Order: sequence, then C-alpha cells, then structure tokens
Amino acid sequence: MTQRPQVHGVTPPRFVEGTHDPATWGLALFITTEAIIFTLLFVSYWYVRSGSTAWPPVGDAPPKLLIPLINTAILLSSSGTAIWAERGIKRGSQGQLRLGMAITFALGLAFLALQLNEYANEELVLQSSAYASFFFVITGFHTTHVFVGLMMWAYVQLRAWCGHFNAGKHLAVTNVGWYWHFVDVIWLFVLAIVYISPHVAPVLP
Repeated sequence: MTQRPQVHGVTPPRFVEGTHDPATWGLALFITTEAIIFTLLFVSYWYVRSGSTAWPPVGDAPPKLLIPLINTAILLSSSGTAIWAERGIKRGSQGQLRLGMAITFALGLAFLALQLNEYANEELVLQSSAYASFFFVITGFHTTHVFVGLMMWAYVQLRAWCGHFNAGKHLAVTNVGWYWHFVDVIWLFVLAIVYISPHVAPVLP
C-alpha cells in the first residue's frame, strides 16, 4: 500500500473530526446554495402563477395527490430512521447504525421508484404549459437531490461496514443525515406548492 505523504514530519489523518472539519463547512455551503436555488424556483413559480387567472392553464390537470402523499410519508420516515441510526452510533451501536442506514437507503429508493413511476404515467407534457414546465423542473431537481443523497448513504454505509465509525467518530454520518433532512424539508415545500396548491386554489381572483 502506498504510504500517504507527510506534512512537517506528520502524516495527516485520512478522516477529520470536529467543528473545523472541512466536510462540514463544505456541506453547509452546499446546502445554502441549493436552498437559494430552490427558493428562486419557488418564487419564479409564484410569480408566473400570479399572472394567470387559471392554474394550471386550461387543458392541463395537476397531478393526483396519492403518490406524492405516499412519498411524503416515505421521506419523513426515512428522516426518522436516519436519526435513529445516528443515535445508535453515538451510543457505540454498530448494528443500529448499519440497520438504520439500510432502512433509510431502502426508503429513499422507494421514493425514487414512485417518483419515476409518476413521471412515466404523468399526462402533463413538459412543453404544454408553464405549470407543466415548473412541475418537471422543480420535482426533477428535487429527485436529483434524492439520488445524490442515496449515493451518500451508500458510501457512508460502506464505511460503516468497514468499521470506520464509533461513539466518538461519526461525523460523516451526521453530515449525510443533515443533507438528507434538508432534502426532506424541501420536499414538503414541493408538495405544498407544486402538488397541493393547484388543487386548493386553481383559479385566482
């Protein structure tokens, strides 16, 4: 195995823990930028909607709520299992960590499968109206974040099975958990704005 280079005669650690960990700050900045992008999308959606008397426009029907509501339950549950996994490793429980992350990953896959199934059966067409464009852009952007989160969970779970974490060393689990909670919170806004609001107030005064 190739030996890692030394800095001033000291070999730097492969994984860094603590409040000055660059991964934590990088994740915080990433979440901030993504939150800004989602906010801009939501503001653009409401700006365009404010200029329409009927939303969605005549000829387009908003998606049914069954799958989005099921997906909401799935994502909220996955946040719960992510928290459970992190609490497990804080107590030194490798089994709880691995099981919690495995369940979280499975729930994320279920969300992704249902979202793709919705796209496959959706009657809306991207080019049909402004609402349809917003629907696919906003939900597609969120789905991409779910996929990225799943890749993070896969990597962290691989590290968990290699025994990289313990009660005093589990920062990667915490960081991925924060990203996953962010994705789940954003979904609540997507659900309310893109899915529910057209059913509640399809016609504006």
